[in-house]
Amino acid sequence: MTRDKRTIKFTKPIASNAEGLQLATPEIVARYIAKRLKTDIIADLGCGIGGQVIFFAKECKKVYAVERNPEKLEYAKENCRLYNVDNVEFILGDALSENVKAQVSDADIVFSDPARPISEKERTLENLEPPITEILKMYSDITPELAFHAPPQMPPARITLDCEHEYLSLNGQLNRLTLYFGALKRCERSAVVLPGEAKLCSSDAPLIETGTLREYVHEPEPSVVKAGLLNELAQTIKESGNDVFFYKSDEKRTLLTSSGLIVSPFIKDTYRVSGKTERDIVKMKEILKSEKAGKVVLRFDIEPEKYWELRIRLEEGLSGNRTLHVFGFGDEVVVGEKVRK
Repeated sequence: MTRDKRTIKFTKPIASNAEGLQLATPEIVARYIAKRLKTDIIADLGCGIGGQVIFFAKECKKVYAVERNPEKLEYAKENCRLYNVDNVEFILGDALSENVKAQVSDADIVFSDPARPISEKERTLENLEPPITEILKMYSDITPELAFHAPPQMPPARITLDCEHEYLSLNGQLNRLTLYFGALKRCERSAVVLPGEAKLCSSDAPLIETGTLREYVHEPEPSVVKAGLLNELAQTIKESGNDVFFYKSDEKRTLLTSSGLIVSPFIKDTYRVSGKTERDIVKMKEILKSEKAGKVVLRFDIEPEKYWELRIRLEEGLSGNRTLHVFGFGDEVVVGEKVRK
């Protein structure tokens, strides 16, 4: 068996092959999911190398770990021993078989993190392995409380099921989409930020106002953006005595703006605005020089081979020691310096 001590996903040198390690849920995420799904008996269908099973075992009285790949199941067994959990029943078999269903029939919650076929260009619930729709059909008579990980980049319109859509970001990056059914559903859409476990739920919050550029711009956590919770975020900020406004967005980033500094777990990064201009290199350099910039980070869509070409041109002649970020939306750019929290 292989041990990869270099991974930052786990605090222990887990046993795995390269594929299992790549697909495994990071320890910090697995710990959060296990706390959210804490119950007496839980079944993990398609458990892989056991990354999630370990933390289910720490929160639940009993765990069924089902896996059809015997090599992965052996890794799961070793990893459970490594983490000193012994309340797991390992089952080698297909989650969609009646035999496996009968063995886990007393589970309070059924969980599955189905594999994503690498070759599939369009993600749907039906082409996951095992398909979420098939698990729902087969196991809903055992328990109405089911939960699934789904591809977080899947367009929400493709998920028409009655469940909570919980988007999770880890260290500023979108990491997971978990679907919760039955009594596990707490709202329609939610966003979680790790570390810290801050959570935002959908509500009837008033629409966020669009405003002109102010002293600060803010990048919301990607889980908040993906869950469509900018209105709810603005409401929480307003309740703390501040105002924030929607400024600009494109497919990759969204900016909010405010007159005062805002501290919120749902804000990924904040920038003090240095200036705004057209996407004209001469005018951009004027701002950079006046702000004593030395390095530039480009924050807009640009072909990879042209990124460094433009960055070198912008940095040429700069003699300062500040790093400024250049956000681009169409013909407009906003230049700002990241605020250290």
